[in-house]
Amino acid sequence: MTRTVTLVLVDPAGRLLGALPPYEVPTPWWQEVDAVVCGAPVEVAVLRLLSCVSDRPGIGGAVTYLAEVAAPPAVPLRPVDLELPPHPLRAPYAEPGGPAATVGWATAALDRLGRPAKEVAQRRTWNLSAIWRLDGPHGPVWLKQVPGFFRHEAAVLRWLGAVTPGLVPPLLAADDDGRMLLDHVPGEDRYGADPAERAAIAADQHVLQMRALPLVDDLVAAGVPDLRGGALARWIRAALAPHHADVVLDGLEERLAQARRCGVPDTLVHGDLHPGNVRSDGDRRVIIDWGDSFVGHPAFDILVLTIGLPADASDALVAAWCARWRADVPGCEPERAVELLRPVAAVRSAAVYAAFLAAIEPSERVYHDADVPHWLAQAASLLGRG
Repeated sequence: MTRTVTLVLVDPAGRLLGALPPYEVPTPWWQEVDAVVCGAPVEVAVLRLLSCVSDRPGIGGAVTYLAEVAAPPAVPLRPVDLELPPHPLRAPYAEPGGPAATVGWATAALDRLGRPAKEVAQRRTWNLSAIWRLDGPHGPVWLKQVPGFFRHEAAVLRWLGAVTPGLVPPLLAADDDGRMLLDHVPGEDRYGADPAERAAIAADQHVLQMRALPLVDDLVAAGVPDLRGGALARWIRAALAPHHADVVLDGLEERLAQARRCGVPDTLVHGDLHPGNVRSDGDRRVIIDWGDSFVGHPAFDILVLTIGLPADASDALVAAWCARWRADVPGCEPERAVELLRPVAAVRSAAVYAAFLAAIEPSERVYHDADVPHWLAQAASLLGRG
């Protein structure tokens, strides 16, 4: 599957210049912009999604982006009748001048570290992150900028890098605007991981979560969301208030209270521990993308990690997870906690996407519009209320 891309161009001051002719790119995923940049006839920085026509949100079809050029290009442009008003929820990297400011911060930081960048390539941009690869004589480095609701990721990486070196990407630098420089992690993202590899990921995450237990108050003080106990229920209800989710919220507080009484301690939760958020070169695994992390019940991670597995493989991973917690916290009841939280995990996923929708500008909401009803339906089914 491919994309047909149209780039509407602006200059660094945000003045509309016109549109390039449409062209095909070989990768379908809208947020992946490396092929978009390479395929353009002029040097561009992709800013944000403007419009799209596709049967599958986020994939393929005809996609129009706003892109920035340093000066009016010496190629014909099609006139465009388009208003580009400001929006209070727009990410800094989606504004004209935003990518240049972020890359400038990164190159200055690398110079201070003695790792100058010789080449910079934009790889991704959307409402959850912007990513560039910076190459130099000391090897590649990744520049990532996230919106405000993910800004605690740098604090998580800083703390975990100290207590679980090798299990998370090395953080080289960060600022208060969601910018991070991450050292390169060799390998590939493990989207197709089989049950055996997922079992190894679960074991790694258990080590990480045990080491994070004494750090939870420090992590919360550093900005990691505190969703322990009743705080999770309050956050879910607030996020889902516009989405008419009463049928799956009935009894939420009591279910969470029962799970808490099972004795599995609250710790750092990744929040989106699918195999694609693990990178491996075959020898070691590194858990990436901690923007969804929070302090709360660790069962949420194993419930995400088992999504898509056959029942027998899923049951085996959950059984191993329970055995580890029983061994490390004698007297706890992890099996009961998992069953109590299974529908809550679906409700929490719906709330996560609802929170994204509330925090991003309208043109970017197409990425997540279908996710809230999907997870609410999953929760209703698990609760027998569908």
